[in-house]
Amino acid sequence: MDSLWLEDFIALASYKNFSRAAEFRNVTQPAFSRRIKSLEEWLGVELFDRTSQGTNLTETGHEMLLLAKDLSSRLHHFRERARELGNKEQYSLQFAATYTLSFTFFPKWIRSLDSQASFEAIKLTTNSMKKCEEMLIDRETDFLLCHGLENVDSLLSEDQFMYKKIGDDELIPVVGSEFFIDTKKMVETKIPFLRYSEESALGRILKEKLKSKKKCPKLDVFFESHLSPVLLSMVIENKGIAWLPKSIMENELKNGKVRILLDEGFTIPVDIRLYKSTKIKNDFSESFWESL
Repeated sequence: MDSLWLEDFIALASYKNFSRAAEFRNVTQPAFSRRIKSLEEWLGVELFDRTSQGTNLTETGHEMLLLAKDLSSRLHHFRERARELGNKEQYSLQFAATYTLSFTFFPKWIRSLDSQASFEAIKLTTNSMKKCEEMLIDRETDFLLCHGLENVDSLLSEDQFMYKKIGDDELIPVVGSEFFIDTKKMVETKIPFLRYSEESALGRILKEKLKSKKKCPKLDVFFESHLSPVLLSMVIENKGIAWLPKSIMENELKNGKVRILLDEGFTIPVDIRLYKSTKIKNDFSESFWESL
């Protein structure tokens, strides 16, 4: 059934004349008559009594008119709602972000952009760095928010993806307030190491940077996770040392729950980056990118 037939039916019921109803519907009378006939054939009933005095609804037609008006109204609402959602989607932004930045950096950052960029809605997906990279490669997201550093491996090739640095962070070597180690024998002593897994952006960065450190303490892997908050909780429980982003533990540093174990030479400055594909996905996401 064509939804236009409902509008034709309602018009003919109102005008009771094929010519005037066809004119109202902006269609020729023969075409209009065919559409009314098609509706009746589809329903399997006659909706109108056609006489020389005019066109009147049958008893069935009267019953169907109420249903037709209700159905037509619902269809209009259905279409308008679809268009509304379509427009909203057109002005929506999709982000994939690593866990640490999802909870700490992203909420404040996106609020700070309210006056600079207009958008209808935001979708944020939180996952490991590897999963977020795969989402961007597969074009399942507009942008990827993550930590980054020069000369650290990434799945995102420079010829297909670009980034903007939108913030700074630091990876700081910390232990719990009651964690004990003889600092005079630190080079000789194995320290329980709370390590990031390979799928973590911070894990990649830390692995690369520790390679170049001279007189690095002996780190004995005790626990592994790609989640900074999990590693932080293990540090607070005095289970070992972890290089954690300053952004997630500023309060813990202030209240003494964690303390810095190694000197400043072991603190690693890192970028907070926003990546996108070099291929244009849509004009709105491109204009947002340019506004940053």
